Amino acid sequence: MAIIKKFRITTFKKEINKISLNKISLSYNKRQILDDVSLNVREGEICGLLGPNGVGKSTIFNIIVGLVKPDYGNVFINQRNVTDIPIYKRAVDFGLSIVPQTGGVFSNLTCLENLKAISEIVVKNNSERNFKIEKMISKFELDAVKNTKAKHLSGGQRKKVSIAMSLMSDPKIILMDEPFQGLDIMSTRDLQETIVNLQTEDNNRCCIISDHAARDLLAISDRAIILANKKIIAQGTPSDLINNINAKNLYFGDAFKIN
Repeated sequence: MAIIKKFRITTFKKEINKISLNKISLSYNKRQILDDVSLNVREGEICGLLGPNGVGKSTIFNIIVGLVKPDYGNVFINQRNVTDIPIYKRAVDFGLSIVPQTGGVFSNLTCLENLKAISEIVVKNNSERNFKIEKMISKFELDAVKNTKAKHLSGGQRKKVSIAMSLMSDPKIILMDEPFQGLDIMSTRDLQETIVNLQTEDNNRCCIISDHAARDLLAISDRAIILANKKIIAQGTPSDLINNINAKNLYFGDAFKIN
């Protein structure tokens, strides 16, 4: 674990909240999904979001990006209330980007064509656009497959293309929904290093990552939040969480170890 992430942003970094959810509640068809959930994600940190299936992790992502409006509570980005601000304004004005759980790429387009399609929307200057595309291809080591259609790429390669597309707008907030799903051990390790490098390159950027692969996620998280029974039951550093009685009883179990 220490090889991938050599330090964790904890108390030594000035706490500046990049995203805040304040007393969020949401129900679907009379079934309550979230109940009075409040959380903060700090500038510059990688924050993991863990919990059982159906607990509301993807719903929290949808609330942050503006796809879903909560029944109660407010969403803040950079200390500004964005609860009533639409998706595109959150993306443009606050540098918000998302890597979805599935999809995220155009299957019938090549790696290069996928990057061009996004860059034409978010980068106005043509020379800057070409520079960014080449930079992403180099950064994610995609040169050998840049002319390969996305549907023929491996799971790890598609995930890299999806992340590269999300970075074309130079976002300050990146949400990743189950990025390790379906990846083999080597691809997972490669993606972990990619995510940590995103933090290293811009220490003001924050990443929120939701995944069921708890060990893989905790290995790169500065801090993590665990949801269960519609609420946050524990939060803190990975070391704090594995010793938290609520986290053990409701999520990890007694046998779970980080290493």
